Amino acid sequence: MKLPKQVRLVEVGARDGLQNELAIIDSVDKISLINRLGASGLSTIEAGSFVSPKRVPQMADAADILTGIDQLPGVSYPVLVPNSKGLEAALSAGAKEVAVFCAASETFSQSNINCSITQSLERFAKVAERALSQGVKVRGYISCVAGCPYEGSVAVKVVADVAVRLLELGCYEISLGDTIGVATSGQVQTLIEVVAEYVPKRQLAVHFHDTYGQALANILTAMDAGITVIDSSVAGLGGCPFAPGASGNVATEDVLYMMNGLGIHTGVDLDLVVKAGLFISDLLNRPSGSKVARVSLSRCD
Repeated sequence: MKLPKQVRLVEVGARDGLQNELAIIDSVDKISLINRLGASGLSTIEAGSFVSPKRVPQMADAADILTGIDQLPGVSYPVLVPNSKGLEAALSAGAKEVAVFCAASETFSQSNINCSITQSLERFAKVAERALSQGVKVRGYISCVAGCPYEGSVAVKVVADVAVRLLELGCYEISLGDTIGVATSGQVQTLIEVVAEYVPKRQLAVHFHDTYGQALANILTAMDAGITVIDSSVAGLGGCPFAPGASGNVATEDVLYMMNGLGIHTGVDLDLVVKAGLFISDLLNRPSGSKVARVSLSRCD
């Protein structure tokens, strides 16, 4: 395998991980989680989402979180914005990086953001233009790149077309999201081969859910294909409120364990991430979704 010497992890636990939790986590605890993750050496940590509180109540305190965390030098704290209103709120809170999110499935797009794929791209064109004019970086997400909970299989060419549009809007990086965790290594290889015909690999990231236990294998395949940016979630937090049955994101702890074993540099302290994961898991009153964290905890016991 042709594996990279270094990868960048994008920690999504405090946003993508917590957005599906019914019990509202106190702002102080969210801030503590993000600060703990920052102390571990992670260089990109999602801080929240400026979406409608009616749609995602857990993210209602996004502004308080962004202004309350210890923003470390060299660390990026991106926030999701669904529209111009969300962007203005994020800018007011001091956001230096935002993310926009499209889907490769028409049905999922309607369910998630109440508009078609084309309409979402038109909406985000204005968001990206405004953000970039303010010196704010824009990252793009594409959901359902391997399958949709409503439509089933998704055509790879559709994923590529959406990726191209996001690139044209000015996104510096595009994360390919297996929202319901159905991808296998063969699909991932084909996906990257096709999308990379239109978007440089250096501007692609992968975002896997672990519904079928394939996430680590998929990450390995993605790295072998030339991808060096991996989204992951502390304690395996996550799922999607608009994708019934989807389990959590791949756990950051488990990804780090694999990277360390492969000799791939991340600059992240695994022990500190495990402690951060146990912190939020205790608050949620359930075991960590990370296998590495469970082993670490059993050894401590």
